[in-house]
Amino acid sequence: MSNYLTARLPGTGGTIKETPDDFVVEEIPLYAPSGEGEHLYVVVEKRGLTTFDLLHRFSKALGIREREMGYAGLKDARATTRQTLSIPGARPEQVRAIEIEGVKILATAYHRNKLRPGHLAGNRFTIRIRQPQAAEPCEKALDILHVLSQLGVPNRFGEQRYGALGNSHQVGRALLRHQYDQAARLVIGDPRTITNERWRAAAAAFAEGDLEGAMAALPGRFRDERKMIAALISGKSPKEAVLGLPRKLLRLYLSACQSELFDRMVAMRLDTIDTVWNGDLAYKHDNGACFVVESPEAEQERVERFEISPSGPMFGYKLTMARGQAGLLEQALLDKEKLKLEDFRLGGGLSMEGERRPLRVPLGGATARLEEADLVLSFSLPKGSYATSVLREIIKDPDSVA
Repeated sequence: MSNYLTARLPGTGGTIKETPDDFVVEEIPLYAPSGEGEHLYVVVEKRGLTTFDLLHRFSKALGIREREMGYAGLKDARATTRQTLSIPGARPEQVRAIEIEGVKILATAYHRNKLRPGHLAGNRFTIRIRQPQAAEPCEKALDILHVLSQLGVPNRFGEQRYGALGNSHQVGRALLRHQYDQAARLVIGDPRTITNERWRAAAAAFAEGDLEGAMAALPGRFRDERKMIAALISGKSPKEAVLGLPRKLLRLYLSACQSELFDRMVAMRLDTIDTVWNGDLAYKHDNGACFVVESPEAEQERVERFEISPSGPMFGYKLTMARGQAGLLEQALLDKEKLKLEDFRLGGGLSMEGERRPLRVPLGGATARLEEADLVLSFSLPKGSYATSVLREIIKDPDSVA
């Protein structure tokens, strides 16, 4: 089974994100602000800050609680991003007077409602690939983009979902299995894979059961990890210590587990990503609704027009599973992980309901050009989809470069 939808086309090679300007993301709004209302919509350009960093800076400068402000999507710190925030009760001149390093105010306008996650149509990306190794990289990139425009982009989450240690999904899986000892070890990390010297020493001490040594070695910025170790030192059980971590962090671990399982389903369906099967739950791209496919032949035209796509599971206790062959694949994946849908009903604010997600998404306005020795790509994707899914098809691994 190939790792790439465009496996027959050689990749370009190259590197990304050497500077923030190599990766530019601009939100595509779902609607324009009306010009009236109590919420000031502020379009900002930022570098070197996460969206949460940005909210925190505005909160301090304006004396407004962070939770009262709104945003449509989370954006990476290692990029140049243009996104909209909503700030209740703020005036344009107040906002424009704020000076935050790496932040520019591009526009302001009033609207009636708070901006909420998902209130965007998608994102437009302009990405510089430095030092592509292939001959004629622009032609190779255009060939791949053409195929992705026709068949769709595999809707993977990718490795950025799995945290700094690349194991967030494993922590989530341990939580679902109630393996709290294992979850605690994974939260601290495997010393064999950690490059930071103090963190590695702390992880080694923790692995050996030396909790005081782990606490002494762990850098101060690791507040959540220190809190968990302190709980263990005080005599709390691994379950109490792990579940004492912030709920938001625990849900991120569980979400990472859902995402990794979904990515594996994308890999299983890669060769038929533009085909619906009998029993598939087809995803309608115009409104996100799903329906059971009872006649694949009758629905395939709609697939080719990109009105619908096969969907995969973000597993949860309320999830509707596919039927037929697709349902067998989904159940086999759960069985392999020794999980049941009911395992996602954890309680305590940690239960994951589950949902269906399209296995592919449309690629919009894709172009490629050479700029000196670099390859510059531009394209758009719907909300909730990741540019890395396009980049992995274009760059591929070194053995795929020709």
